[in-house]
Amino acid sequence: MNAPTPGPVSDPAASAFGVVVPVLLSGGSGTRLWPVSRESFPKQFWPLVSDRSMIEETARRALGEGFAPPIVVCNQAHRFVVAEQLRRAGVVSPRILLEPVGRNSAPAIAAAALLVAEQDPDTVLWMMAADADIRDVPALHRALAAAAAAARAGRIVTFGMRPTSAETGYGYIEVGEPIAGLPGVHDLARFVEKPDAATAAKLSASGRHLWNSGMFVFTAGTLLAEMERHAPEVLLALRPAVSGRSEDLDFIRLEPAAFGRVPSISLDYAVAERTDRAAVVPADLGWSDVGSWGALWDMGAKDAAGNVAVGDVLLEDAGNCYVRSDGMLTAVLGLQDAVLVVTDDAVLAMHRDRAQDVKRVVDRLRAAGRREAVAHNRVYRPWGFYESLITGERFQVKRIVVSPGQRLSLQQHFHRAEHWVVVSGTALTTYDETTKLVRENESVYLPLGCVHRLENPGRIPLVLIEVQSGSYLGEDDIVRFADTYGRE
Repeated sequence: MNAPTPGPVSDPAASAFGVVVPVLLSGGSGTRLWPVSRESFPKQFWPLVSDRSMIEETARRALGEGFAPPIVVCNQAHRFVVAEQLRRAGVVSPRILLEPVGRNSAPAIAAAALLVAEQDPDTVLWMMAADADIRDVPALHRALAAAAAAARAGRIVTFGMRPTSAETGYGYIEVGEPIAGLPGVHDLARFVEKPDAATAAKLSASGRHLWNSGMFVFTAGTLLAEMERHAPEVLLALRPAVSGRSEDLDFIRLEPAAFGRVPSISLDYAVAERTDRAAVVPADLGWSDVGSWGALWDMGAKDAAGNVAVGDVLLEDAGNCYVRSDGMLTAVLGLQDAVLVVTDDAVLAMHRDRAQDVKRVVDRLRAAGRREAVAHNRVYRPWGFYESLITGERFQVKRIVVSPGQRLSLQQHFHRAEHWVVVSGTALTTYDETTKLVRENESVYLPLGCVHRLENPGRIPLVLIEVQSGSYLGEDDIVRFADTYGRE
């Protein structure tokens, strides 16, 4: 795995663009990186290009002088994962804006702009996806300084990446004339949709076309004014969702009924392709949207035969392959130009030139109602995670890991009993009127119907094995009486 991207805290370029509010969009399901990326835990939460997750790497590019605390827009199901990974990245006091339903990038960024505009509509926002990779952070900050100056002059600015190949997975930008008084900034002549291979070859060789990075810079006031001109129906529905928001813990919840009426539309379609204020900063940042297993092969450290191996992998007479194992030993013999990805519940094997077609597999799994299409065997919760080890008729065995200082809800089940065996750490257990410390190699039995809770009072993770038995073992057989995390 590649080394982590250095943090930009001491980057002198950061002082050149004043104060910028980073806005991270943490949505999507990342189906092209299945089976690692799934709807329940998409690619931005995985360490795919370094030892940190994608969202941690993204957040670290906007730390230090010149940056205000970020706004992160995500769905409610991911809120605790986002909060924890931002904490690990060193982010202090983020605003985590929760979407009740997905409505694409235009409503997400407009909601952030409405929040910021309540204090100062002239504030510069830097919108970026939480799941892209950028290798040259100082060059990014130099480009951001140029973009911020253009944003303060009333422009909506995007970053155009100089093509390194005839890529069909990216949209393109045609670069216009330089803008007087704004060094490094050009008029944006037009956007070009994702092309076929022949068109991509022409565009990448033209010298006038750049990859569309999807990053934008603008002031809150400019963005809202252009939304009012070109997509007023979005703002009309969105304003009551923002004004009716509520806050709990570290989260800002948009009003669900109002947000549900907001049209689903991307920022490109709503504003960027319609506005006469569009501008582009050409840049060479070592950028990738990490949109396929082929992209990860391109970016990865290769052996003498051109292979990228991640995890417990053995290669014999293989060439130009990408092989990743998140658990078991994976041996590859005699394959060329292949992708093999192994998780604990699914395996993907394909030719590398089919990397853009993985979504077709996920669509078939969804149509068949397969859980593997959307969720992992390991399920993350705000207190830690659990994973199913064995499932049979009327029983299930799980491994549960509770983070230090965390606790599950006070709850009850109507259809199952549970037996907890502590593997490591110390558990503080509550069942009906009894409270008991359970230590390593000790256990406790929870009969059907008892009111119970599990806590980790220690300083190391609590690991236990849970044996469930009963007529119904579904996760919806839970009645919560009290919950630290505000779940119902």
